[in-house]
Parts: sequence; C-alpha cells; structure tokens
Amino acid sequence: MDERIKKLANILVDYSINARKGERVLVSYEGESAKPLIRQIIKEIYRAGAYPYAEIMDSAVSREILLGCAEEQLEFTKEYQLAQMKGMDAFIAVRGGLNSAELSDVPPEKLNMHAKILRPVQDYRVNHTKWVILRYPGNSMAQLANSSLESFEDFYFDVCTLDYSKMSEAMEPLVRLLNRTDKVRVTGPGTDISFSVKGVGAVKCSGERNIPDGEVYTAPVRESVNGVIAYSTPSEERGFTFENIVFEVRDGKIVKASANDDERVNKLLDTDENARYFGEFAIGVNPYILRPMKDTLFDEKIAGSIHLTPGAAYEDAFNGNKSAVHWDLVLIQRADYGGGELWFDGVLIRKDGLFILPELEGLNPENLK
Repeated sequence: MDERIKKLANILVDYSINARKGERVLVSYEGESAKPLIRQIIKEIYRAGAYPYAEIMDSAVSREILLGCAEEQLEFTKEYQLAQMKGMDAFIAVRGGLNSAELSDVPPEKLNMHAKILRPVQDYRVNHTKWVILRYPGNSMAQLANSSLESFEDFYFDVCTLDYSKMSEAMEPLVRLLNRTDKVRVTGPGTDISFSVKGVGAVKCSGERNIPDGEVYTAPVRESVNGVIAYSTPSEERGFTFENIVFEVRDGKIVKASANDDERVNKLLDTDENARYFGEFAIGVNPYILRPMKDTLFDEKIAGSIHLTPGAAYEDAFNGNKSAVHWDLVLIQRADYGGGELWFDGVLIRKDGLFILPELEGLNPENLK
C-alpha cells in the first residue's frame, strides 16, 4: 500500500469528516483506479468505530439513464436517494472516472431537469452531514492537467496532504475582515464588478469539505452585484468545456452572458429563475494549485484567484438565493494571468494575487507551504 494513500485516507476520515463511533458514513466512488484509496478509507472508518456504506458510480451508465429520463422517474430517484442520505452522518465522495466529457451529448433540458429534481439530495448532504469530496489521480485527470501520470500523482498528493491546520489558522484574519466588510470590488482584464457582503458571514474551507481545499467564502447580497466579470479559466460543466465566459450584471442579475457557446451558457443560466443570480463569492489560497486544469475542486482553490458563483448559496453563508445551479467560475488575479485587484470598503487587500495587508500575508503561497 502506497503510504501516501494511507495518509490521505487518514486525513479524510479523522480530519475532514471527523468520524465518530457509531456514525454511518456513505463512501461514494467512481473509477477502478480509486479502489486502493476506497479500501483504505473503509479500513479507517472501521478503525474510528464508525460504519461504512458504499455507493458505486459510473458516468457511462448515468449517461444512458439521463438520455431517456422522465420526470416521474427522477422524482422516485430523489425519494430513495434522499432517504439514504438522511440515514447518514457523513459522506465521502471520490471521483476517478475515465472521461470527464461523458455527459457532453446529453441534451441540456435533460441535465436541467435532473439538476432541479435531485437538488434536495445535494442540499441535505451539504447542510446536514459532515462531507468531503475529492478526485482521484488517473490518466484522465493527468491529461486535463497536461501532465504525465507520475508527475500528476506527485502534485496531487502534495496538494491533498498539506498542513490544513496551519492553513486554517492563517485564514482567521481574512474571515474576521470579511465579517466586518460591506463593499467588495474585483478588477482585472475585462473585469470591474462590485457588490456588498454585509451581514452574510464568511466561512473558511481548510480540509473539512473538499480535498484539496483552500478558500474562504461568503455570498454577495443578492441584488447588490453590478458590473462586468471576465473569467480567466475554462470550466468543465455538464460534460462541456466552457471558455471565455463573460457576464454583464445589473442589480444582481446576469443580464448578458457570452462564452465559446453562447446558446449553451444561456441555457444553463436559464435552468431556473435564480440561476442568473450569485450564491457565492470566494477567495482561493492553495499554494500548490497555480494553474487551471478544468476540474472545479482544484481550480476554485487556485492561489491568487476568486470565484463568483451563479446559482445557489450555501446555508452557512446564505443570501436567499436558491437554485439547482451552483457553478463555480474562476478568475485568477495573479500577474501571470493579467493581474487584478481586490478591494474591501475602498482599501486594497490583494494586488496581482498577493495579499498586501500584514495580517493577511500568512495566506500568500510562500507562507502556506
């Protein structure tokens, strides 16, 4: 057994979900390559005195179901999946599929229907269980990262097993600052957008929810967002790679959206009436993640980035927006991506991806490694 797998499984069970005696833990996984980690996770769950349960996923099978799915069928799926989730205390998901574009030819109306009907399952899991989600390094992910498998595995285990307790401590000043901030302004190439976060509250993510982790999030006051944002990273969503995404926003609502496929991006934003409003604003700080690889769990943590997310808000930083969509889109503000600035209440907080306030300098990459 690779010692790195043992270390990661221990972090997931002991730190991320903090499994306790008698708790029920659903372990959901996809991909044959992930099995060594899954087996070790199950051993760690038993060692903690908890009870593991397994769910095996397969995107190719899911595609076949989605191509012909009906509303009545999905309503029943929601019922049994929600009943299962309500029986769990914790949830660990490991995704190691072979083809990230497997759902690319499923009609958008089918994907939208599935997202809307099954949303309560995700909402219950997010708001009422201890959970963590991660990818597993395989050839598909290495290709997305334009890397050999061996090099990508080295990167993966470095980024997934860093000292999250150190990161958590360094995040505290940023949480306190966001909690007393009203106005936020984000600038960059093609971007100048402002909004309020007053009274929403900030949450730090330092290994308890995602692996890899490394963000502090809040949400904009729903109708306060105004301006233009041009995201600098591609996004793999519903089996399609979106690029060059630009939103014009007025009084909180995305009034114009463009990308490499204007029709597809607008259909996604029309999933429901709240998908064109924002549910999250977050600041990425993971020192090992420096470039996008079309995987949200990694890209949203990029050091020197922000993400401003159309769709649902999280319950612990809730701005009133409920939607079947939660689409994390990333803007990198480092100098090597064109630069940018982050302002809180008229004070420059971060320039070209580096924090300049002394109390926040602990979040700069050289201080977190």
